[in-house]
Amino acid sequence: MGVPRGARLTTDVTESVKDAAPVDAPTSNSDFPWDNFDTDKYLDHNYHQLRDDDAQIVEIVGAYFAEKCADWTARSGLRGIDVGTGANLYPTLAMLPFCDQIRLLEFSASNCAWLKQQHTDDWPSWPDTWKNFWDVLCRRPEYGQFTGVDMGRELSRRTEVVQGSVLELEVRREEAFDIGTMFFVAESISPQHGEFSTAMRLFLDALREGAPFAIALMEHSKGYQVGDNHFPATDIDTEDVREFLGGSADDVVVERVGPGDNPLRDGYTAMIIACGRARGKPLS
Repeated sequence: MGVPRGARLTTDVTESVKDAAPVDAPTSNSDFPWDNFDTDKYLDHNYHQLRDDDAQIVEIVGAYFAEKCADWTARSGLRGIDVGTGANLYPTLAMLPFCDQIRLLEFSASNCAWLKQQHTDDWPSWPDTWKNFWDVLCRRPEYGQFTGVDMGRELSRRTEVVQGSVLELEVRREEAFDIGTMFFVAESISPQHGEFSTAMRLFLDALREGAPFAIALMEHSKGYQVGDNHFPATDIDTEDVREFLGGSADDVVVERVGPGDNPLRDGYTAMIIACGRARGKPLS
């Protein structure tokens, strides 16, 4: 799916959706208009400027990957996956120094079209948007080694855009990924806890045994409005995340990043970032 933290959802919209929901209101992931996701509006609202909470998450994930992948620089052929990329490139940037190739898995047709156009044109959104996120990562030498490199071209060289759903993600053991990210996806594609759990499980199953990962989620999200469309959320908190990952991953660290004085939108209480190592699919 996309990377749906969501555009600003006003209290009025929240109340009208809750009070006027028809009997046949959407109840699962497949009921929502993902192909009509307004990528440009989402990008402008969420990532046009680097927010303090995103900067904190970038620092957390960059530090985690720099530590866990410190000995990877001499290896080759390593593969990463970002699930539900949408219009959010900073999870991919956090993996970039450690991978020869990163798969950008995205379900929405509109988000895929945006990604493919960006990929073809060497990421024209780089100088005005993603450079700000990259500069935070470059405080660490693992990222700073790219000083002087055309990062738009490097992104295109190391990434591939693949259309697909996390809810149908199946990876054979011998093709499992070495590192992975999934940001604002599992809890933002369905109102059902079952589909949230499925997304989390299939993401982790796509990683090899011991693969480092980072997952970001919205805490107690009420759903979100992007353009003319309302999209769902599963109400989860840090304990839900710890409980799920406790049975599926090792070395798990879960942190809560509050919205501060400038929340991204109405209808959530914080962002959650979870890092760890997948038990995944062991490679023989």
